Amino acid sequence: MTSALRSFLKYARYRGEVALDLAAAVPAVACWSMPSIPRAIAADQVRQLLASIDRRTAIGRRDYAILLLLARLGLRSSEVAFVELDDFDWNTGTLSVRGKSGQRNEFPLPLEVGKAIAAYLRNGRPLSTSRRVFLRAKAPIRGFRGASGVGSVVRHALQRARIDAPTYGAHQFRHGLATEMLRQGASLGEIGDVLGHRHPQTTKIYTKVDLEALSTLALPWPGGVQ
Repeated sequence: MTSALRSFLKYARYRGEVALDLAAAVPAVACWSMPSIPRAIAADQVRQLLASIDRRTAIGRRDYAILLLLARLGLRSSEVAFVELDDFDWNTGTLSVRGKSGQRNEFPLPLEVGKAIAAYLRNGRPLSTSRRVFLRAKAPIRGFRGASGVGSVVRHALQRARIDAPTYGAHQFRHGLATEMLRQGASLGEIGDVLGHRHPQTTKIYTKVDLEALSTLALPWPGGVQ
């Protein structure tokens, strides 16, 4: 709207309808950096969701391992979908993940996550020549085509558990992990390393979720507390 108004006023001056440069008086619209707040699933909701998974079934063991990778390592849904058997080094307890930029990031594999993945591989994963870790439960038996497969697992799990999460997407687990780390005293640099951020600016958005720390910076409200 402001660009259109400036163009009109410049044209009016060109035509001689106005003598002053009124286009220069049109104010700029504020464009705030990182205006939104990350929509993070709460830690108690994560615990409730994990407890709701029926790990007596093959699908349950698969879904439980997927949700743990999202919640404990903060992986993106695409990273979980494309993780392969060769990405695990069971001797050193590490997982190598190809990130958005194509670079490999190595994560320490928590005992809880490793046990869940091993349980799925031993007693849940269908026989297949695919090197993907997580496979579809229905024919054709193959790996997920992309992030949407993992997103579907998350959505259905939240719906079955009747959890009123901020969204039905997988990215909220990534936000949830960063938020919990910040509350426990982790630095932005440490959070960025865990999430695989290449630029510190990307991690700064999580400073908005620490409301207790931000409240110390707030100025007194004129006229008293509201």
